[in-house]
Amino acid sequence: MRKLLLLLALTATLTASSGCVVPIWSATPDVRTKQLIYQSENYRHIPNIWERIWFLDMPDTGTPYRTHGGVI
Repeated sequence: MRKLLLLLALTATLTASSGCVVPIWSATPDVRTKQLIYQSENYRHIPNIWERIWFLDMPDTGTPYRTHGGVI
């Protein structure tokens, strides 16, 4: 009986630490993707390259309203 309880306790501990009971990654797909990329040491720089390719790291020069642009 003691071996069975010890085995159950060990199984519960290993299951909880492996992410089966408590999820390791976020439920949101975007956040989960970033977490998986950051978790991998070799691909940590990919989000910066992606932002640079799509010009997301540069300031926006457009204005939300119309400007005249000339001398008034």
